[in-house]
Amino acid sequence: MWLESSATTRRVNWLVPFRHMSEMSSGLWADLSIFGWFLIIVFLFLAIAPIVYAWGQRIPISLAIVTSLLLCWVFQSILQFFDGTRDVLVLAFANAPMWQTTPTEFHRLLTSAWLHAAGNGNGLVFQHILGNVLVIALVGVPLEQRLGRGRFLAIYLIGALAGNLAWWFSHWGEFRFALGASGAAFGLLGCYLACWPRDEIEFPLVLIRKWPISLIALLKLGLEIAQVGLLSGGWVDATSVAHLAHIGGFFVCYAVARPIAKGGPTPPEVRDGGPSATAAEKGDEMQRKSRMGGLKFDPWDDAGKPLEGSASRVLKKLREEGDELETRRAWLEELAEVARCPDCDSHLRVEINDEVARLCCSNSRKHLLWP
Repeated sequence: MWLESSATTRRVNWLVPFRHMSEMSSGLWADLSIFGWFLIIVFLFLAIAPIVYAWGQRIPISLAIVTSLLLCWVFQSILQFFDGTRDVLVLAFANAPMWQTTPTEFHRLLTSAWLHAAGNGNGLVFQHILGNVLVIALVGVPLEQRLGRGRFLAIYLIGALAGNLAWWFSHWGEFRFALGASGAAFGLLGCYLACWPRDEIEFPLVLIRKWPISLIALLKLGLEIAQVGLLSGGWVDATSVAHLAHIGGFFVCYAVARPIAKGGPTPPEVRDGGPSATAAEKGDEMQRKSRMGGLKFDPWDDAGKPLEGSASRVLKKLREEGDELETRRAWLEELAEVARCPDCDSHLRVEINDEVARLCCSNSRKHLLWP
């Protein structure tokens, strides 16, 4: 997480000359021009669209987040070159402890994670965004294969929120802007350390090679704690890095990681040679198969209308061979052609939800949804 320089605060006073800085938050939104709202909508679209698209297309969410962060940084960098737009995103979305007590500003606890240091109009700043997307890509992709897409996104957002909360509470009432996805990135490290500390992933420490995640996570955390200690003791000058936000994201995600990982594709502490796309796919398939439902119950027999003839033979085949997703669907489709609803005698159809097939009444799902 990055701290905006005092120059931004000086520009704020020049742009919005309120008597008290605490008044500025509500005034900012009230005085925002149509063009300002347009810029904010574009930024939100760039932040959200890649993740929504990836979710629908079953693309890794970790890569979608990297794309989202890069698009937002490019947009933010373009705005840096114009005096009239240079600060609009920081003012609207960055974490500012003085404003956070206002409920209408709570969005900053998440939106600031999509802002990064972009420059001052004279040049671009690359190290902030590159440092974060490097960790999110190299740590996030294998972690997502372990957790699954939904759980990974939850951990990422929890890390971002925890980092911003840590910064807010430790700098209560101050007027300083904090921005960046570092709290979320450190949250991924904390989660990985809590659940699969023996995994090895490609990461650039001394060399770009496989390193134990425990070494990567503890080294990163140790450096952050050391920096906080040096700053507190006055041994080093203040920097533009919000170390407490990194530590907050790490420890909160470490604490919640195992409950979230429970029931995911890979159980915590498993030893299987490390994550892979194949392992993740197998984990997803096992989850879907666990939702297939049993075939022992016979809704037609239960309704006093047992199946006969070809329908009875298809049901028998379904029970014998329907233990895989594909064969279950094939036999259910055949059964739908030769059987009727045991409740209203309507035609049947096959309903597919995340590759799991079920037979249901074409008239009402309340009549039949089986198995």
